[in-house]
Amino acid sequence: MHVEPHHTAHELRRFIRAEPHARVARRIQAVLGALEGETAKALAPRVQMSERAVRDCVARFNRAGRAGLDEQPGRGRKKALTDDQEEQLKARLRAGATPDDGVCTLRGEDVRRILHEEFGVVRGLQATDNLLHKLGFSVLQPRPQHPDADPAAQEA
Repeated sequence: MHVEPHHTAHELRRFIRAEPHARVARRIQAVLGALEGETAKALAPRVQMSERAVRDCVARFNRAGRAGLDEQPGRGRKKALTDDQEEQLKARLRAGATPDDGVCTLRGEDVRRILHEEFGVVRGLQATDNLLHKLGFSVLQPRPQHPDADPAAQEA
């Protein structure tokens, strides 16, 4: 495999030692092996990649140098709300329940409804709880009440 001379083998070894992300370090190891004349077939098991992935790493390195081996942005699930929408939701939740909500305290299901009706975002209850936690809210937990409790006796 042809490897563009963006860096020397010594520099690549330094990059491997300094790299905190194992996946990126393996990509650099694949490029280093290719630079030293190893084939993709020989490199693949050693760097725990497929032969195709080794060739892809070398191609990325040839195009962009060391920066081409870093994680690419845009992976994973996108945020449910933009930063502005998150701020609007925080303000809405801090204001509390409105008469239109039909409840005295907002619960997870109510927040799901608000997300759907006001922001056009559909999320499950667990995803809603995760969002609330991320925004700094805690889940409201009711106080336990014994089924045989006597409210009149408690008032007295």
